[in-house]
Amino acid sequence: MASRCWRWWGWSAWPRTRPPPAGSTPSFRHHLSTQEKTPQICVVGSGPAGFYTAQHLLKHPQAHVDIYEKQPVPFGLVRFGVAPDHPEVKNVINTFTQTAHSGRCAFWGNVEVGRDVTVPELREAYHAVVLSYGAEDHRALEIPGEELPGVCSARAFVGWYNGLPENRELEPDLSCDTAVILGQGNVALDVARILLTPPEHLERTDITKAALGVLRQSRVKTVWLVGRRGPLQVAFTIKELREMIQLPGARPILDPADFLGLQDKIKEVPRPRKRLTELLLRTATEKPGPEEAARWASASRAWGLRFFRSPQQVLPSPDGRRAAGVRLAVTRLEGVGEATRAVPTGDMEDLPCGLVLSSVGYKSRPVDPSVPFDSKLGVIPNVEGRVMDVPGLYCSGWVKRGPTGVIATTMTDSFLTGQMLLQDLKAGLLPSGPRPGYAAIQALLSSRGVRPVSFSDWEKLDAEEVARGQGTGKPREKLVDPQEMLRLLGH
Repeated sequence: MASRCWRWWGWSAWPRTRPPPAGSTPSFRHHLSTQEKTPQICVVGSGPAGFYTAQHLLKHPQAHVDIYEKQPVPFGLVRFGVAPDHPEVKNVINTFTQTAHSGRCAFWGNVEVGRDVTVPELREAYHAVVLSYGAEDHRALEIPGEELPGVCSARAFVGWYNGLPENRELEPDLSCDTAVILGQGNVALDVARILLTPPEHLERTDITKAALGVLRQSRVKTVWLVGRRGPLQVAFTIKELREMIQLPGARPILDPADFLGLQDKIKEVPRPRKRLTELLLRTATEKPGPEEAARWASASRAWGLRFFRSPQQVLPSPDGRRAAGVRLAVTRLEGVGEATRAVPTGDMEDLPCGLVLSSVGYKSRPVDPSVPFDSKLGVIPNVEGRVMDVPGLYCSGWVKRGPTGVIATTMTDSFLTGQMLLQDLKAGLLPSGPRPGYAAIQALLSSRGVRPVSFSDWEKLDAEEVARGQGTGKPREKLVDPQEMLRLLGH
């Protein structure tokens, strides 16, 4: 082990390897050999990737896993990304809680790796380090006008209504009639649904009090979801589409011309894509039943899909002070199958709106200069979760494969990384000898004035949120200010 990080804190911070008193060599040897059988592993990030990785690693009968998280609260995108009206998706928190309650697992929140502690420091303290910190950023549109007031990322909007501390002061202006969402994935549909759902339907969800207040005052009546390609290439799934079609008080706007010739093309596509496209096709081209027709006729709000359109510019208002529309290039498709791409036809059209939300993808950030990072793909270069050229360093989840898939996809991916790590451990490819684990990191954090939040601390915050929600019939009222969280814990 390199000594540069440990030389100043001495034996006292690593009590299990304190020099033995005279005559006790046999018991010391036994103690050391026991510790050598305890792989010390840390996971960076406490979202689905982090917890599923930890869950798999705990299959090793002696492994100890520490999970570090920059927020004071755990669960990542399950807490901050899953829509408030999808509580059933959040049930996975129960599984993660069981993992955190293991005697061989510890959660340490309020610790930002790369700022409070470096990856090299973690690598010296642990036998292996797994980076599972997800995708904390959004992909920029890289078009003129993107910086105008009235333009924000769908990621920030989702963070705002879900109580992500960094987005709590977003204050989106919903005083306009029309919103445009650039993108046609599940996040885009989540945002459209939250914008158009009658606020009284959100009252008993865990949406933040501030967001609900803004949505009650919203004047948004129409939401357009814009995609560069066509109906066969949409990225959302059938469940989210069905929810939009059945949304109370809202009707769909689909142009039948966008679906010409599609009936023949869908015969060859995989079944999930076929079912999704058939639902789109029926909604666009068939006369609705009496009940649906009556519901749509009385709807005061609407949503629509604009296909074959690529954003070129966010148009400013006459005074240049905010967004007033989006200039779109009309596209056509070239190629077949997965290689299908949108190419401009030369035609342009302007779509007026007062709010522009970009939903063209999340992206990961580099966490530490010592960790390889592919900035073009937004991932850590790896082979089956093993970080390239850095033995003992692994990755899982979106930072490993890119921001795609659902929670179940991340589970499979994280289990695979865990499996690779345990294989390497068994094969003797990880450092031998004892490692101090959290004892060393705790000393470093203490010297830097960082107060970690334990899982039992989180459970106190959890109880506080639930208590605050009870008065208004909500499952919880989320705490959104980290300083208030730390005050409640006496930190």
